[in-house]
Amino acid sequence: MTSSTTDKIKGVTNEAVGNVKQGVGKAVGSEKMQAEGLAQEAKGEAQQAVGKTKDAVKDTADRLRDSAHRNL
Repeated sequence: MTSSTTDKIKGVTNEAVGNVKQGVGKAVGSEKMQAEGLAQEAKGEAQQAVGKTKDAVKDTADRLRDSAHRNL
């Protein structure tokens, strides 16, 4: 399993590359490249969401653990 930071970095990278592909595709008139860029950008957004979700789950688990230790 990848870390939340790794997921977020991969996500940002995929979004950036996707944006570039879209721009190049538009510049050269390639709908295929534009579509690939759009798909890669969406993949990056999803990867970032996974990273943020992992952070939220970890934060919740940490709070629950800390709360349980205080109640002992």
